[in-house]
Amino acid sequence: MAHRFVYMTAGSRDEAAAIGRKLVEERLAACVNILAPMRSIYRWEGRIEEAEEAVMIAKTTADRLERLVSRVKELHTYECPCVVAWEISGGHHAFLDWITEQTA
Repeated sequence: MAHRFVYMTAGSRDEAAAIGRKLVEERLAACVNILAPMRSIYRWEGRIEEAEEAVMIAKTTADRLERLVSRVKELHTYECPCVVAWEISGGHHAFLDWITEQTA
């Protein structure tokens, strides 16, 4: 089974918690870590912006990734939310099995 970390940001800790809870409730993620506050500097619509955000890191399986991304887009307040994933290439097998079990 292939596993993924999914990095996402939200406009507030509360929004991140709401999204994270839904992803876990719907078994799209086994776990979502929330790190807040985080400061972002980015270009949007031709201007450099700064904002306080919350980071979410979800653990999921490759077969759940597309549905997770779609669900985040539905739940998110941003027009273009940050949702990116990378492959987990190894780790503690019992933990990886747990991710699989929790997203089944």
